[in-house]
Amino acid sequence: MPVKTKTKGLASDAKATRSDAELVRACLRHSKEDWNLLVDKYKNLIFSIPIRYGCSRDEAADIFQAVCLDLIQELPKLRDPKALPKWLMQVTAHKCFQWKRHNHRLVSQDDDSAEIPEASVPAEVESALHEVEEEQKLRDSLADMAPRCRELIHMLFYEEPKRPYQEVASSLGLATGSIGLLRQKCLDRLRKRLIEAGFS
Repeated sequence: MPVKTKTKGLASDAKATRSDAELVRACLRHSKEDWNLLVDKYKNLIFSIPIRYGCSRDEAADIFQAVCLDLIQELPKLRDPKALPKWLMQVTAHKCFQWKRHNHRLVSQDDDSAEIPEASVPAEVESALHEVEEEQKLRDSLADMAPRCRELIHMLFYEEPKRPYQEVASSLGLATGSIGLLRQKCLDRLRKRLIEAGFS
């Protein structure tokens, strides 16, 4: 399931369709705007991992900042921009694991026998990262869709409270009766993109 975060609109989504290779090259030329676009593209991916680890939002924000600092330092060494999402997940998961160990030590200072169950960590990390990776595939697939489909899907599935079809139709400048058909077409296109992206 996607991370349901409120957005201020989809006007900037067209820029989000730029490839990672383009964004990385621009960032290496010290383009502040493109750096912001790159971080914006992956902020949900990064932030969702510490939340899954049980971090508070403030702790997740600290980890997010630490990952971004690592990204600034390591981006020139990135050989293949396509590997960026995996790299971000691995770095974030590593920082979360460090946080978990540190937090456990603080809690168990009075209990010398307390230990982190090491054997349970790999499966936990693997499961969390798989979910996060799938969410990123969904975000990327949505960003690649036509603006009308993106906006329709956003209004129907991401906004709370949910809008009635009549209001959605009015916002898109369409007849109310056409929303059902357009919805199905857009979902079919999204499903095709997700299959191509290896979404499971």
